[in-house]
Amino acid sequence: MPEVVRAALVQAGWTGDTESMIVRHEELARLAAGQGARVIGFQEVFNAPYFCQVQDTAHHRWAEPVPDGPTVTRMRALARELGLVMVVPVYEIEQPGLLYNTAAVIDADGRYLGKYRKHHIPQLPGFWEKFYFRPGNLGWPVFDTAAGRIGVYICYDRHFPEGWRALGLAGAQIVFNPSATSRSLSAHLWRLEQPAAAVANGYFVAAINRVGVEEYGANDFYGTSYFVDPTGRFVGDPASDRDDELVVRDLDLDLITRTRAHWAFYRDRRPDAYGPLTEA
Repeated sequence: MPEVVRAALVQAGWTGDTESMIVRHEELARLAAGQGARVIGFQEVFNAPYFCQVQDTAHHRWAEPVPDGPTVTRMRALARELGLVMVVPVYEIEQPGLLYNTAAVIDADGRYLGKYRKHHIPQLPGFWEKFYFRPGNLGWPVFDTAAGRIGVYICYDRHFPEGWRALGLAGAQIVFNPSATSRSLSAHLWRLEQPAAAVANGYFVAAINRVGVEEYGANDFYGTSYFVDPTGRFVGDPASDRDDELVVRDLDLDLITRTRAHWAFYRDRRPDAYGPLTEA
C-alpha cells in the first residue's frame, strides 16, 4: 500500500493578541484533524506579531521557554487530544540574553521531540532579526514522528542550500519552512527556491507564510503557502495571498523513493570534492 500522509499548514494574519492567535490556531488544528490530517505546521513565531520590523527590547516579552513555556505546553495537550503531529514556531528564551527563533516538534501522543533553532539571521530594514535572535546552535535535527521523518528550516534559512541538504542526508521526508515574508523580490523567490530545494533533495516541503499588514510595521505578508513534492510540483494550489487559510494535502511519501531512483542526485554527490566550499 502506498504511504500517504495527510498534512496541513496554517497561514494567518495577526489577531492582535497572543491568546486569540493561539485560539485561532487551535480551531484550525481541530479542523485539520477532523479532515484526517496527521501533521500540521504553523507560521514563524506564530503566537506573536512579526515584531522584527522594529528594534525595541520591549518585544522580548514575547519570548518563552521551550518546551516548558505556556504555548508549547498547551500545544502538547492539543496534539495528544487530536493525535496530531505539530510543528510549533515560537520566540524562545533559554535564559536572559539568550533568545532564539525556534520551532518545537511535538509527536501525535503529545511528546515533545525536540526543537530547531533558525541558523541564518537577517538584519535589514523591516527584518531586524539580529536585534532579537542568536543564530541557531542545534544543527539540523530530523524527528521521527507518527507522520514520518520531519525536518524544519525557518524563513531566511531557505536562501541557503546547505541546511536543506543536511536535512535530506539525515532522512527528512517532509521539511516545514515557517516564514514571515513580505511583498518584494522575495515573492518571486518564494515560488522558486523551495520547489528547487525539494527537487535537489528529493523530499516534500511545506512552505508557510503570514498574511496581512501588522501593527509594528508596513510589511505586507503575502501568504501563498503551499506544499511541494520531490519533483518540484505544487501539491494542489497555493493558498491565497491575502486571506487566512488552512491548507490540507495528501503527500505520497513513496514518491520520494521513486523520484530519487529516477534523479540520482544523492548517488552522484561528490562530498570528497566539496571541502574548499567550507573554507571560503
